[in-house]
Amino acid sequence: MGSITLDGVRKTFGSVNVIPNVNLEIDDGSFVVFVGPSGCGKSTLLRLIAGLEDISDGRILIDGRDVTNVPPAKRGLSMVFQSYALYPHMSVRGNIGFGLKMAGLPKAEIDRKVEGAASILNLTPYLDRKPRELSGGQRQRVAIGRAIVREPEGFLFDEPLSNLDAALRVNMRLEIAKLQKDLATTAVYVTHDQVEAMTMADKIVVLNAGNVEQYGTPLELYERPANLFVAGFIGSPRMNFIGGRIASAHGAATIGIRPEHLRVAREEGGQGEGWSGVISVAEHLGSDTFLYVDAGEAGTLTARVIGELGLNEGGRVTLKPDPAHIHRFDQTGKAIRP
Repeated sequence: MGSITLDGVRKTFGSVNVIPNVNLEIDDGSFVVFVGPSGCGKSTLLRLIAGLEDISDGRILIDGRDVTNVPPAKRGLSMVFQSYALYPHMSVRGNIGFGLKMAGLPKAEIDRKVEGAASILNLTPYLDRKPRELSGGQRQRVAIGRAIVREPEGFLFDEPLSNLDAALRVNMRLEIAKLQKDLATTAVYVTHDQVEAMTMADKIVVLNAGNVEQYGTPLELYERPANLFVAGFIGSPRMNFIGGRIASAHGAATIGIRPEHLRVAREEGGQGEGWSGVISVAEHLGSDTFLYVDAGEAGTLTARVIGELGLNEGGRVTLKPDPAHIHRFDQTGKAIRP
């Protein structure tokens, strides 16, 4: 296991400042997810930790040891990439044990470690198969197995599930999260999928243009976003934002309210209490219904209703926000705390 510290880390490519200044403490044994839109610097930051890119300034420490100038192979970390990068002519056994073979370990020790990793990942029946004979999920488990056998101080995952279909992604993220807990090893995981981040992480780092916008538990980010960027990025469907006179009445430049914190009521012969509007789109998902409502001065709002209300396009409703869940933001976009 290993803690990872980023102390004033910067990365520039020519005149472009990709990572302006990052300070971060990743606790020993924790599962931390880097999340943000494309181009926010999350993969670059992971590659800096791995040693695949040189930092322009600052320090990186693993378990208190300065590894800033230490080559990747000696940092005690294993990386799992987006592409499986398996050798097509080798069996599963050969792929998992290849790094150990190159390191000169005895065959008996390699076999023991490979079979142990295969058992953990449910790959034992496939050890003699070639990658072409495996499903996408099985290939990804082989790539993870190759990382496990090195017994690293930490795992680095760079969008490892992006090549899988939706159903398999759900299964694999559960498997990876369980594996990390079973091995009690530090993991840093990069994804652009905020649902993946929310379901897998002990803590989430939200990145924007190379800056850490917020670092905290999934619930902290969801319930107490530090600014408009985090509030809009975390949560699906995204938070509703309202400005103008309505926000001013709450002492803010902008207020935010999540779709599940809007109470929906039919309008029967007139405007009810709250924001009146017309449903432009209704998404009926069975367990939930998402309503997109043109609410006049409040703009287009999204409301989430548990179950089915029988509301459809063209219907008039009133939306009443839960006062306890109204988020306020100042003119800079920073959250206003009570």
